[in-house]
Amino acid sequence: MKITVTAEKIHELEVDAIVLPLFQGDGDPEKPVLEGAAATVDQVLDGAIGDMIALGDLTGKACEIVAVYPRHAIRARRVIIVGLGKKDGFDLEGARQAAASAIRRAQELHARDIATAFPDGVTGLSTSALAQATLEGALLALYQYSAPKQDSGKKSEVETLTLVTAGEEQRTEIEAVVKTVEAIVAGVSLTRDLVNMPPNVATPSKLAEVAQDIAATCNMKLTVGDREWAAAHKMGAFLAVAKGAGEQPKFIVLEHNADRTDLDTLVLVGKGITFDTGGISIKPSEHMSDMKSDMGGAAAVLGTMKTVGTLNLPLHVIGITPCTENMPDANAYRPADVITASNGKTIEIISTDAEGRLILADALVFAQQYNPNAVIDLATLTGACVVALGEGVAAGLFCNDDGLREKLVASGVTVHERVWPLPLWDDYKKFIKSTVADMKNSGGRFGGVGSSAIFLKEFTSYPWAHIDIAGMALSDKDNAYVLTGGTGYGVRLLVDFLLHW
Repeated sequence: MKITVTAEKIHELEVDAIVLPLFQGDGDPEKPVLEGAAATVDQVLDGAIGDMIALGDLTGKACEIVAVYPRHAIRARRVIIVGLGKKDGFDLEGARQAAASAIRRAQELHARDIATAFPDGVTGLSTSALAQATLEGALLALYQYSAPKQDSGKKSEVETLTLVTAGEEQRTEIEAVVKTVEAIVAGVSLTRDLVNMPPNVATPSKLAEVAQDIAATCNMKLTVGDREWAAAHKMGAFLAVAKGAGEQPKFIVLEHNADRTDLDTLVLVGKGITFDTGGISIKPSEHMSDMKSDMGGAAAVLGTMKTVGTLNLPLHVIGITPCTENMPDANAYRPADVITASNGKTIEIISTDAEGRLILADALVFAQQYNPNAVIDLATLTGACVVALGEGVAAGLFCNDDGLREKLVASGVTVHERVWPLPLWDDYKKFIKSTVADMKNSGGRFGGVGSSAIFLKEFTSYPWAHIDIAGMALSDKDNAYVLTGGTGYGVRLLVDFLLHW
């Protein structure tokens, strides 16, 4: 899709649809007040929009959509008015949701060329921030997964999107925003694609191929370790999980600005269980198909690295994705086994379904060699986190550094990929205490999210944050710009964090 920025008057553009924002009124009765582009177009249409307001057919409530047909009074074939809700409660997430609602309606009407204006007079929100949120919402809402079906059922394609600015001086600023958003959306789309792929396609080898493409396109250093490589690095925890896997495991390391010693170093780690049966501690068959999303952390890291490379961020960024299946093969590891991680710590296996923390353990130890300023891991780790925070609401955040925690929380609020701080107390250590090893890999039912985080902490020696994205990587319904299937959660969070580091 081609995206352009113009300072032309929106009603003079020859497009299939123009999108006009409209705030809900604050008076009694609550009727919206026409302003900005909506007011101008209303005048050209001889008060047609105002008549709808007077009749109560248009209120400006959040994500309300009304289509008006101008009948050649302007060059656009349709006028789509989108409600923004009340101005005093409007924020960037409101802009994303409104843009998503409007462009999906335009797509339903088979509009291929669309122009949109921005809301006026929003205190505390810059034009560039509103432009980024609007464009993010629109582009993410247009995402479609290319499913392997004879009848793909694809919706009509939007070919051009024009952003209309209030003046020529804003064009350069918003054109820079466009490039940033295109890179972010490409990363999110890659992450969604990987999570949406069936597990016989999105294998560890497939994720390694994706990493190779990113490395080649973005000039990154790439390491793809196999079983022998992992054994040479004494990754007993990673290899234990991979023992029963028919697919070959891949320990993937992407490095941006690998030759720069003058830049801060940030490491991103993503759990890459490409399918999780639970292993010998096998899961119930109901909903097991959702376990294709157990590599959502790895997918988010790969998507983020694609965006990092495209934007060429002035940071030394390493993306580590340990990838394997967790299968109940005859060679699979068992409950009661004792394994040794790459830092020499021994682990008693209580449940083979607590496998994600094992592969992350060796990845977190591997991260130490980069002397990082910070390490962030993302993992669909525990059902307990979903119970605690709810599905699709927020990810759980465990962090050993106050400054790092504050930055991640702030980025989560900005992009609406929220994280909620949870306690990383030593009290949780008693749940993973073992009589035959340094620790157990599961603390049992109660406090499961806390005991999993305290387990991971045993493999860190730097500023570190663990983000449990269980409940965030997959959605079972459409919601504005977050569609059914892979959500792409984590990419926008991490990119905003890196941009503001």
